[in-house]
Amino acid sequence: MSKILLIEDDRALFEEIKQQLQQWNFHVYGIENWEEVMETFIHIKPELILIDIQLPKYDGFYWCRMIRAQSTVPILFLSSREHPTDHVMSMQLGADDYIQKPFHLDVLVAKVQATLRRVYNYNHEEQRTTQTWQGAIINVENNTVTSNDGKVELTKNEMFILKNLLSKRNHIVSRDELIKELWDDKRFISDNTLTVNVNRLRKQLEVIGLGTFIETKVGQGYMAVDEGV
Repeated sequence: MSKILLIEDDRALFEEIKQQLQQWNFHVYGIENWEEVMETFIHIKPELILIDIQLPKYDGFYWCRMIRAQSTVPILFLSSREHPTDHVMSMQLGADDYIQKPFHLDVLVAKVQATLRRVYNYNHEEQRTTQTWQGAIINVENNTVTSNDGKVELTKNEMFILKNLLSKRNHIVSRDELIKELWDDKRFISDNTLTVNVNRLRKQLEVIGLGTFIETKVGQGYMAVDEGV
């Protein structure tokens, strides 16, 4: 199991994050003595660090500097502060990501997994069943889309359409191509049925703030917009 050092002084939030990460087979450690943060880090040798900015004695930026002075371990900041300078500062100090509170725990898990895969080239099973899009987590195994605004469950056809659109992000996928993919997957679908399914997909995504990112290109098809690409 990957070891994660969670440097968070809010005990309720610490336990909530710990329980969620443990469900994904991560071993989570915390700080028992705020005078011994570096000693804890050196003793545990974590594969990843989650750290709040506002902490007892010294802030997260201080500990990030101390850790970076002797390690390249990936660091993800967790913060309820909305100052743009905090985000900039964390990146300048060598952090790998900055996650704004409040956040959905599924989003946090996905960011942890993605960071570990990138840094250590891990090959977790979940890599084949989840992907990120516009900050949301797409889980093709249970047909759910989760963002900070909530979670929706799609039908199999809706998820199949979304998965195909996401495979060609920021590129138009023609209606004929989508229908062919659905037919080849043994799904009976007509041109009119495709329209109905895409409209339902968009309405579902609107619930969690993602509806505008599925664009209709008149006379051409559909496109999943991804500003992060």
